[in-house]
Amino acid sequence: MPHYTQLGSIPHKRHTQFRKPDGSLYSEQLFSTEGFSNDYSLLYHTYAPTLIVKCDDPINVAPKIAEEHMLKHRSLEGFKIKPDADYLDSRKAVLVNSDCHIVLAAPQKSMTDYFYKNADSDEVIFIHEGTGKLLTCYGEITFVYGDYLVVPRGCIYQIHFDTEINRLFIVESHAPIRYPKRYLSKYGQLMEHSPYCERDIRTPQNLQTHDEKGDFIIKTKKQGMLYGIHYSTHPFDVIGWDGCCYPYAFSIHDFEPITGRVHQPPPVHQTFETDAFVICSFVPRLYDYHPLSIPAPYNHSNIDSDELLYYVDGDFMSRKHVTRGMITLHPGGIPHGPHPGLVEKSIGKTETKELAVMVDTFRPLKLTQYAIEIENEGYVMSWAE
Repeated sequence: MPHYTQLGSIPHKRHTQFRKPDGSLYSEQLFSTEGFSNDYSLLYHTYAPTLIVKCDDPINVAPKIAEEHMLKHRSLEGFKIKPDADYLDSRKAVLVNSDCHIVLAAPQKSMTDYFYKNADSDEVIFIHEGTGKLLTCYGEITFVYGDYLVVPRGCIYQIHFDTEINRLFIVESHAPIRYPKRYLSKYGQLMEHSPYCERDIRTPQNLQTHDEKGDFIIKTKKQGMLYGIHYSTHPFDVIGWDGCCYPYAFSIHDFEPITGRVHQPPPVHQTFETDAFVICSFVPRLYDYHPLSIPAPYNHSNIDSDELLYYVDGDFMSRKHVTRGMITLHPGGIPHGPHPGLVEKSIGKTETKELAVMVDTFRPLKLTQYAIEIENEGYVMSWAE
């Protein structure tokens, strides 16, 4: 969980009277993604966060499955996803299962005339290209290349870009996104052996209270449908908040790699976890230093998970013909490993400059129509001599 944070003005005791300068009450809201059973925050709104004035007809935005069952290695050219002006229109789910959606997006413009809420999923938004700010009722988070933005489900947000070219890799998780358990003390602190610590977590800053009335549309996704819900007050009307459930940022460049005398297994790269999948960060690092070490990864069997790798930048010693934004999918059930000739070629190398995000899912992923449109044909045969 993110550590306890407080911003703005809050009362001395929770669930007690907290009044505005005019004597009326602020409206307290408990925000949690797991009811009253786990992490939460308390937010103090200028107005009640329930003032709905109109609801638009819902729009079906569920992914269109093109291939549900498959057992062969696949490769997608992520940068072939065409840019789209609107943020929500730009989001293209390419691989999905009942636990998560893998989404590529190339939005060109900021969100200015609506707000967004994903009522189904926590979101991990990886910034591949672009800079800007994530705006929420908790405050704002400035982002740049290499940042993970972790947004809890139900958190209303806008993204304002400084750039016209933006590339995002998004993981929507139906379960809460957490720090890996083995990095945490029994009381929740990130421990000494963790590849990052609380100092690396960037919490919301610059809280601005929008005391505004009007027509504010929050586009809300729930069970594959997008609902336009209109409120009479600005959703970012919070005067203060505290707690442990809020959006935050973590830079892949702040992930400290764990290395050893011989090749380390993929869990050393783990960054986030859920009960259904893990997210790992492959970053520039020194190779193994045993005199007979083989830097290239050994062949391994994917029996209990699908392995997805999103290539960000740099050279990858285990793959040929890698491009920026490429996705490889190695499904559970068959082994995979380096391309032919690359094991021998890796011997003697001392470091790698690779940068990539890996998602290992414990249930099989399905390809959508968008995935088929950007697929590299014949990737499964690239291991043939």
